[in-house]
Amino acid sequence: MKPFIFIFLFLSSQIQASTVEEKIYILGGDLTTNNGENFPYLTFNDSNLFTINNPIIELSVNDVLDLWIINFDSVPHSFEIKGILNNIPIISAGDSIQVSHQFTSSGVFIYFDPVNYPQNSYTGLGGMINVSDVTQNKFFWNLKTHQSNWNTSILAGNTPNWNTYNPNYYTINGNSFPEINDDPSARITGVIGDTLLLYISNTGQSTHSLHFHGYHAEIKYSSKDFNHVGRIKDTFPIYSMESLILQIVPDKSGEYPIHDHNLVATTGNGLYPNGMLTTILIAP
Repeated sequence: MKPFIFIFLFLSSQIQASTVEEKIYILGGDLTTNNGENFPYLTFNDSNLFTINNPIIELSVNDVLDLWIINFDSVPHSFEIKGILNNIPIISAGDSIQVSHQFTSSGVFIYFDPVNYPQNSYTGLGGMINVSDVTQNKFFWNLKTHQSNWNTSILAGNTPNWNTYNPNYYTINGNSFPEINDDPSARITGVIGDTLLLYISNTGQSTHSLHFHGYHAEIKYSSKDFNHVGRIKDTFPIYSMESLILQIVPDKSGEYPIHDHNLVATTGNGLYPNGMLTTILIAP
């Protein structure tokens, strides 16, 4: 194994902050769809055991993230936090690297593998870092799209024609409906009058339009359009490699759907209901 490489961004000694130490592992495995189809997949994991979810890293404003990235895959990868941390050296197979950064503002920040972009990111290597000082109920969505017959070819080193991209599976945190409703980090639940925050990252290669039934939400953060903060509505576009924070204060009890307004994204290889579809459940 090569020596570890340490990258450190200068931090002001006048800022009081906590250091959050994390490790993530680059691993390969399979994503299994609701209809039993399997295709190869890569993710960052919080242990050396493969799961379909990339870790959600939570920090407070002014925290320092001290992060080890360990490459358990058989080919080189790298690591980037969009708009914040880039130019990280290649991480060879079996090697690791340490990065450190202080987050001085709240938001949702996307981390991903920039090698052969967007191939490695598309095949699963993309997650989210959430930075905030709020204590309200939080929920997290990492949106991805998949053209299942591409994955084997991409992971063999081939480059697809992205002009012909036509995804047939759509996931939130690696799951499609109805399994999404079994994920307590994704399914929005609460009672009337609660303040509920939904942190969303789109680490896939498609644009989505998320539509809420029953309630309106307020944009609290947008990585793409800062001037949209404060808007209250029921439908929210989110572009590839962008992020949002939405706030919902429910005024009535009930169960209502939330789904991609592009209705093909509520299917899985033509099967409906599937894909990016879940429900919000509010008690009296």
